[in-house]
Amino acid sequence: MKTRHKSRGTPEPQAPWNEIVPGLWMGGHYWMDGLGEVHQAVVDREFELVISLFTCPDHGPAPDVDHQVAEIPDDLLTSAQLSTVQQLARYAARSVGDGHRTLVRCNAGFNRSGLLVGQALIELGYEPTTAIDLIRQRRSPWALNNRIFEEYLATGLDVACLLTSLDTPS
Repeated sequence: MKTRHKSRGTPEPQAPWNEIVPGLWMGGHYWMDGLGEVHQAVVDREFELVISLFTCPDHGPAPDVDHQVAEIPDDLLTSAQLSTVQQLARYAARSVGDGHRTLVRCNAGFNRSGLLVGQALIELGYEPTTAIDLIRQRRSPWALNNRIFEEYLATGLDVACLLTSLDTPS
């Protein structure tokens, strides 16, 4: 497979997905092996819940797997998009709490999935800075390189949602 266009100068992820805390995984749709070959990260039945914030045809999961899709940009988010992230993060946290293997994925598995996984960790009781550090330690130092998403987590999605809604014309 050809090398994809790299966003923000970040390297390709080194694994299709990584476990951030027990039961909560973060990943993307592409990854690079040790030989420099880029591969598709195709999900089958490895997880009971898959949340996709970016989708590609034929990347799974299997039809009988709970698959929640909410495509959001790797950019400033609207109040409605932030609210969707909150709802899905709560769903992911409940899934992990129920002992289900849960994958949150986006394109590379760095930013959009990092935002949702970070919020899920907060829902599970982690402090925002600890959540961000765990994501960077367990997925990649390049995770959450979209500083806006890091700021959303540090500020709190409730506050970010409220502030964002103030900029929206009535």
